[in-house]
Formats: sequence, C-alpha cells, structure tokens
Amino acid sequence: MKPSTTVAMQQLIEQIRSAMPLTADSDDLCRDSENCHVCALKLIEFLNMELDDWERRLADQEIPNFGDLNKLAKTAQKIQNALKKGGFSDALRS
Repeated sequence: MKPSTTVAMQQLIEQIRSAMPLTADSDDLCRDSENCHVCALKLIEFLNMELDDWERRLADQEIPNFGDLNKLAKTAQKIQNALKKGGFSDALRS
C-alpha cells in the first residue's frame, strides 16, 4: 500500500534533513569568500525555510499534492547539485 501524500511529504522532509548539511556552521560553508560562485549558506537557509514551512503546513493539517512533493524534491536536488558543483560535497551526507 502506498503512503498518503502527507506521509510521503513527512518522509521526504526526513530524507532531505538527513542528507543535507542544514545545521552546518557558516564558517564551514563560507570557506573562500573571494572565489564564491555558489552561496551555500543562502541555499541551505532557503531549503531549511522550505522544510520548516512544510512542517508547519502539515501540522496545520494541510494535505500536499503530488506537485508539492515533486517541487520540494526537485528543489532539494537542485540545491544538492549546486553544493556539489561548488565544492561542498564533503558536507553532504548522500
């Protein structure tokens, strides 16, 4: 049996939180400010805000649809790819 979209969203949020360095220190993410092409700190903050927003919405009994799941998954994947490209693959927990 497939999980409901609410359960699927909760599982997606857990997977993202376990794979991404959402609690990384700004010193770890801002190593070389002169050669910074990807602002890892801002990307992580944005993703964290998205996850917090969905957790709040789920707590308020909002039911996500498949588009919401897809959008969050794509956002997380794009941020993960940008972090890898920016040299932060050591901070990712795949």
